[in-house]
Amino acid sequence: MKKIILILIILCCSINSSYASNNLSFIYINGSNNNDSKMKTWYENGVKKLHPLLRKRFLKNSAIKKYFKKIGGLNIKEEPVIFFWGYDSKNDLEYVKGQLEISKMVSSSGAYIVRSLITQYMHDAIWVQKSHNMLPILDDLNQKVKEEAQAGNNVMLYGYSAGTFVTYEYMFNKLRYVNLENLFNALKASDKFMEFVRENPKNDTCLSALSDSYGAIGTLSPSGHLILNPNEKQLKENYLKLDELTEIACAPKDKIAGVVNFASPLPLFYSDISDPQYELNYYNRLMIKYILESGIFMITVNFREDPLGFPTSRNLTVADIAKILEMKIENPSGVIYDNSGVWSKRMFPFAHTSYWTARGAFTKAIVKTCINGYKFQYDEKYQKKIIRKNNKKSEL
Repeated sequence: MKKIILILIILCCSINSSYASNNLSFIYINGSNNNDSKMKTWYENGVKKLHPLLRKRFLKNSAIKKYFKKIGGLNIKEEPVIFFWGYDSKNDLEYVKGQLEISKMVSSSGAYIVRSLITQYMHDAIWVQKSHNMLPILDDLNQKVKEEAQAGNNVMLYGYSAGTFVTYEYMFNKLRYVNLENLFNALKASDKFMEFVRENPKNDTCLSALSDSYGAIGTLSPSGHLILNPNEKQLKENYLKLDELTEIACAPKDKIAGVVNFASPLPLFYSDISDPQYELNYYNRLMIKYILESGIFMITVNFREDPLGFPTSRNLTVADIAKILEMKIENPSGVIYDNSGVWSKRMFPFAHTSYWTARGAFTKAIVKTCINGYKFQYDEKYQKKIIRKNNKKSEL
């Protein structure tokens, strides 16, 4: 009898633990001007108010639930996961503020006010763009993502303002979209080395695993070109370690469910990716192909009153994207979609910081954007309707 009771207790515990397990975590990434304890508290309080409502909207929406059922479920973690990088820029900002005080003695009051505003709102956005500042942040974020993955959770990243730079760079550097044989072919590696690669196939990897800080396979030039290690013996030795390095440096495989960027100035700071001479475009194309083929959501939601909320691009069908990329996209299921026309009902000077106070409109917009983005890509009837509507607007 005791054995039967013990078995029943174990079964009950296993059932409860399966219901208690989380399938999805939301990781929130801060923006600029969040580099002291006061602003950190402001950001965290905003997220803690936003998350329960956003979670509720996701869980109640049948279309969202149907989609997420395909990728592992929609049991969203109750507590938000906050990734805060703001303190990292504090020392540099204090230096700039010191220089600003010196300029106060020689500048007109108008010029000083403008400099103060630029320092306050733009410093961190410029600071975090620099590779030597960004790369350690990406590694810290990846550690956070790995912790969630080890707990059995998929992850959605929410990038606010300059936090959208972090989400973009994370996807760019950490997603496993690099096929090594194709890469070395594109880099015109020697026939001898290509034969070595074919004899020793390795898993797809990410750019981080190829960089100096990990594998010394190569280094990125200022123009965005990957230059292979000229020492072929060392190159081969490092190549053989790539599967191990991939697990260390890259995002956990199949654990990134999506990215939501909001209050996004991304196009303003990353406009160089539109330059056809910029070599990193090769990797951007591979990343976009990977996102669409891996079922990842990458959406942008901006308040229309937000002066720093830049549309990422006009919305394109998968066929349009494939044509631009000059690549075949096989069995697409992911979504890239922009909705920068959300009414916040806030005056434009305050709209950029109102995503927490206008969370009702904002959370509705996120869910709606996920649904409409998926319909636009994969519901032919809806797609044609939107394209006709957009064509009529462009004719006016």
